[in-house]
Amino acid sequence: MLPIDLAEARFALSTVRRAALLVRQIQNELVLSAQTKVDRSPVTVADYASQALTARLLAEAFPDDRLVAEEDATSLRQEAQTALRQQVARYVRLSLKEATSERVCEWIDWGAAEPGGRFWTLDPLDGTKGFLRGDQYAVALALVEAGQVQVAALGCPNLSDGCQPDHGGPGSLILAARGRGCWITNLQSPGEFRRLHVSPQGDPAYARLLRSFEKGHTNPEQVEALQDALGLRCEPVAMDSQAKYALLAAGQAELMVRLLSPARPDYREKIWDQAAGALIVEEAGGTVTDLDGKALDFNAGRTLVSNRGVLASNGRLHAQALQALRSLGF
Repeated sequence: MLPIDLAEARFALSTVRRAALLVRQIQNELVLSAQTKVDRSPVTVADYASQALTARLLAEAFPDDRLVAEEDATSLRQEAQTALRQQVARYVRLSLKEATSERVCEWIDWGAAEPGGRFWTLDPLDGTKGFLRGDQYAVALALVEAGQVQVAALGCPNLSDGCQPDHGGPGSLILAARGRGCWITNLQSPGEFRRLHVSPQGDPAYARLLRSFEKGHTNPEQVEALQDALGLRCEPVAMDSQAKYALLAAGQAELMVRLLSPARPDYREKIWDQAAGALIVEEAGGTVTDLDGKALDFNAGRTLVSNRGVLASNGRLHAQALQALRSLGF
């Protein structure tokens, strides 16, 4: 039985599961058997297919709700992309029989809405480099109302039991709703739900720090400085996508940080990259803010324009982490 009795929660869980399983099939068929590691077309197919599927299901379930998502179909509509467009439609058709190349482009473009009031935000494939390496990635969907995330679902096909990297395993499906907790079940065959709780660790010496796998997404030198300032003894764990939030919620890490890359000091996070994961950690008992300790504002646009970077924790170590960031001038 679903532990959160909300129509929005049922929709988010079912939709993320269908999208994540579709993306996993694309990874298995197009990435793991790819002849060249530089071919990025599989990630394009997966991104578009996941967004088209989600958008169409949202329009059926909540026709008055808007979708704020990562992709648009402008380039996909070009004549040179005919073969790619047909491939995307073929995969979407595995789940929605009515999918055609034209309809898929229309569905993808439903994600071009602007935030405000009540809307859903989607990252159809978070962690593209991990996806191409056959490693961690996620499908992330969240409902935002009045600037606050209310419902979130995260599908992690290569993460079993919310914390163990496991390619080809059953995968993890995580659901959270504000004030109703954070829960995990099997992605492949959902059944019993288990409530997630963050780690109770309060000694920074034993804290495990999560950071982005891609060095261009963070500042490796500052990560090392933060580790020293906090007295962390464990090496940081590099991982792609919002799967990091799953580990934090499951008590398998205590800190997660998104520092600003020196190449992009003015960068602001996209809302779909953080919304689902943020609520999942908070409902597991953790804390999520920006690097200045401010709450994440999901109502200011398609990016977190009012926030600088992200700091997530088990709650017990949050104040110490913020103090360390301030002392280092980060």
